[in-house]
Amino acid sequence: MPVTINSTPNPNAVKFTVGVPVGGPTTYVPGQPTEDPLGSALLGLPGVASVFLTADFVTVNKLPDATWDDIIELAQQAIEAHFQV
Repeated sequence: MPVTINSTPNPNAVKFTVGVPVGGPTTYVPGQPTEDPLGSALLGLPGVASVFLTADFVTVNKLPDATWDDIIELAQQAIEAHFQV
C-alpha cells in the first residue's frame, strides 16, 4: 500500500497515511532526544518543526517559513523506506 498524502486544516501540517500501525501516539520535536529512526529522519529534514505518529499515519509539521515543496517528497521517501511500502 503506498503512502497517501493529505492536507490538514493546519497549513503547516501534512498527514501521511501509511496503512499499517505506526505506533504512538508520540510527538517528536527538535532538541528532544529520540531513538526512533523515523522520528529522527523526519526531524532531520530542513524545515520540519515536529512529527506526530499515531494509528496508521504520520503528521509532519513544518516551520512557518518553510515550504512544502522542499519537504513532502523527502518526508514521503523517509516514511516509505521506514515502512517499506
